[in-house]
Amino acid sequence: MLSRLRRNPWVRLGLFLLLLACAVLAVHAHWEQTREAVADLPLWTLPVSVAAGMAGLVCQMLAWRTLLAGLGSPLPRGAAARVMFVGQLGKYLPGSVWAFLAQVELARDWNVPRVRGATATVLAVAVTVAVGLCVAALALPLASAEAARRWWWALALAPVALGVLHPRVAGWGLRLAARPFARFREVAGAGPLDLPGRSMAAAVAWTVAAWLLLGTHVWVLVRAVGGDALPSLGPAVGAYALAWTLGLLVVFAPAGLGVREAVLVVALAPVVDTGAALVVAAASRLAMTVADLAWAGLSVLLSRDRRPKPGAAAPPNAERRPDGA
Repeated sequence: MLSRLRRNPWVRLGLFLLLLACAVLAVHAHWEQTREAVADLPLWTLPVSVAAGMAGLVCQMLAWRTLLAGLGSPLPRGAAARVMFVGQLGKYLPGSVWAFLAQVELARDWNVPRVRGATATVLAVAVTVAVGLCVAALALPLASAEAARRWWWALALAPVALGVLHPRVAGWGLRLAARPFARFREVAGAGPLDLPGRSMAAAVAWTVAAWLLLGTHVWVLVRAVGGDALPSLGPAVGAYALAWTLGLLVVFAPAGLGVREAVLVVALAPVVDTGAALVVAAASRLAMTVADLAWAGLSVLLSRDRRPKPGAAAPPNAERRPDGA
């Protein structure tokens, strides 16, 4: 029944429109505050911030794609973009699980076994959180003492989280988690859940680039409200990395709504005043929502829907096919 519903084009269109509506409503709920914040910014600020955010999201997508390929299911770049960017709209529903489920189910269109899709997505979240905590731990203690004092426990987890990403540790954890389900056909058909070290290293590298670009989208906003160029760069990157990570942990907040803003205001206090930090937080929410919506729409419009037939294996050279670029 679930598979038939998933393949029904009208059901898929309805779910896509529902996710779009939830993302739009997330902005509309705080539109008055956001409109006032954006109105005071120079005209160039929001487009540049959105562009930086979109570039960061591309790096996150490439990190997930690298992990999925390492597990044995390479996807063309266009297909990976479509799966991830449409699936990520699920984060605008209350509860962090919806984006996860949507991404796994959309990957099934390309014959990615659910267990492999779920494993890649869990690993991608783990890499994003671990690298984000490390970025925040490096950037915030010297730049924002109040943020470091308030969320010291999160920053202290950075080296532990980074150690968990070692392929041997991650592989052991994956095999342990899959053991109770080994008798199920879906798990057995996915093959061994072993990740090459080079795949993890590449995913970490893409994620570092992602955090630098995502932090840049905040830095552009900080500069627009009067922050100094060089002194505000570290706090902007570290503040967004910490804000995103803590927002993820509060599962009932759609896309970390409220949590990210609170962390940004505290972490940016050394470089801008509270009023300016509130403007940055509101504008950042709008910029990243626009980036999410833009990539979801573009990935559907521009990617070539060449899904393999059910039961067909993904082509071994899928990662290098020109039409997937």
